[in-house]
Amino acid sequence: MAADDERTAELDRPKVVALIRGHLAEELEIDSSSIDETTRFREDLDADSLDLYTLVQELEDTYGIRMSDEEAAKIRTVGQAVDFVLATVGPGARPSSTATPGPEE
Repeated sequence: MAADDERTAELDRPKVVALIRGHLAEELEIDSSSIDETTRFREDLDADSLDLYTLVQELEDTYGIRMSDEEAAKIRTVGQAVDFVLATVGPGARPSSTATPGPEE
């Protein structure tokens, strides 16, 4: 039952920020504490198109959303990516059941 509870935990801004920070930190091999909502992908993190593509894939897989190339091109900061996820999925929505929850501690 605990696994079901984790999968159905309501989606909120801090959880989406944490997922994006974790993904970028791993992908770019940087400290996640250097990433916040104002962080710009290209200018601040020197992320290339492949890095951004993998982030989009992660968001699509985790939250069951689709992001067009045009939409992805408009997203330049972590905060804008979070806004897109929350607007697309909706407030109080739940992550995809295929998502693997990360450690809570």
